[in-house]
Amino acid sequence: MNPTNQKIILPGGAGLVGQNLVARLKAKGYNDIVVLDKHRANLAVLKQVQPDITAEYADLSEPGAWQHYFVNAEVVVMLQAQIGGNEYQDFVHNNLDSTRLILDAIKANKVPYLVHISSSVVESVADDFYTNTKKDQERMVLESGIPCPILRPTLMFGWFDRKHLGWLSRFMKKVPVFPIPGHGRYMRQPLYVGDFCNIIIRCIENRIPDGIYNISGHEKVDYIDLIREIKRATGAKTLITKIPYRLFYSLLWIWGLFDKHPPFTTQQLAALIAKDEFEVIDWPGIFGVPYTPFNQAIDETFNDPAYSKVVLEF
Repeated sequence: MNPTNQKIILPGGAGLVGQNLVARLKAKGYNDIVVLDKHRANLAVLKQVQPDITAEYADLSEPGAWQHYFVNAEVVVMLQAQIGGNEYQDFVHNNLDSTRLILDAIKANKVPYLVHISSSVVESVADDFYTNTKKDQERMVLESGIPCPILRPTLMFGWFDRKHLGWLSRFMKKVPVFPIPGHGRYMRQPLYVGDFCNIIIRCIENRIPDGIYNISGHEKVDYIDLIREIKRATGAKTLITKIPYRLFYSLLWIWGLFDKHPPFTTQQLAALIAKDEFEVIDWPGIFGVPYTPFNQAIDETFNDPAYSKVVLEF
């Protein structure tokens, strides 16, 4: 069988990683890709950008017709995740209930290969809804008995980034002053999603066996320098200004009172200053995927003629 004819299922595939992964799978000739997601607006974007794949609405936390897509599937890349928000139950549904049902579908249909996308936060000192449910999700995968590589990426950026750096870049263009909490020297290890997708594809191509891989950005960048680099790449005119941490926290808290799905929460602010430093393994050597220098990746993210202007809904 031609390996590019494999049926690949991407639960949660309308988000940042999924949109990038579909683009790169298509570029390598893969032609039987099924995306299952419950974000209608982002599914619509995916269908517009990649009209020849199967992209179906599905609430993966509930049994439904979506489970039939796992019949004859060769690969599942489990991407679904609730990242932000203030409602704990949303994290339970989208990170835990969905995972339980997807694992059941994999077992019932004897799908031969799974790649699970975990997160570096499972080793974080942060204590928030996302971190805690991602820890439980990874434990669920490990206890399922399904052998698979588990990839733990750090903060990602790239094409289709509606949160994180993408949101920051759009906010930066709208405001005359861009606030930085405190001194801004909060070390980040941003990972270019293009590199991460190439790692996933290498797992699919080589059937990388079970194991846990911490996939961190190879360059350490302070938050304030990251913001300055975005400003450079986008040509934004905003003034970058430091404000006291407590004031920044209070402004986010007030924002959260009026926005059920705020782009940045007080929990995420606490995680920003948590002083986490994640292991940097030789993933370029392990997977045969060279890492893209941060400055180059930022330029590709915001200046690519095909994808940099495509914006997902938050």
